[in-house]
Amino acid sequence: MPEIIFDNCVLSNFALSDSLDIIKILYANNAYITDFVSAENTKGVLAGFNQLIRIREALRNGWLKEITLRSRSEKALFESLSVSLGFGEASCISLAKARGFVFACDDKAARREASLSGIKLTGTIGILVKAVRRKAVNPKKADEILNRMIDYGFYSPVGSLEEIP
Repeated sequence: MPEIIFDNCVLSNFALSDSLDIIKILYANNAYITDFVSAENTKGVLAGFNQLIRIREALRNGWLKEITLRSRSEKALFESLSVSLGFGEASCISLAKARGFVFACDDKAARREASLSGIKLTGTIGILVKAVRRKAVNPKKADEILNRMIDYGFYSPVGSLEEIP
């Protein structure tokens, strides 16, 4: 299974909707965040979104791993991207490009930049669809999770996963 790097928004959608276990089922031991995404998560916890603590727990339990920019090329691409993107997205794209990871992101500008760099993408909806197809969750439960995500502010392009072919 390919390694996947998550931006804060996608992981937060799953944590806030009490469905981070889907990420664990689909991607355990192949799931990563950058130190910049970790800092964004901490800010969310400090802002009162207590469900985001589950992401910290996933890091402590080891199935989600935190990584940092290492090479000069990763750091150079990060610097270039951080002019127009947030540090979390810029760091994820830099690592995905350098290490061949899939990038899990819902941000339109970050997805466009990643796509231009040839990076494979997924997002919240793609992960929910994959969970249904792999029978990690049934379609009704997936729609319930999607609705909880929407209640927490996720802008979904669909109202139900049934809208996806």
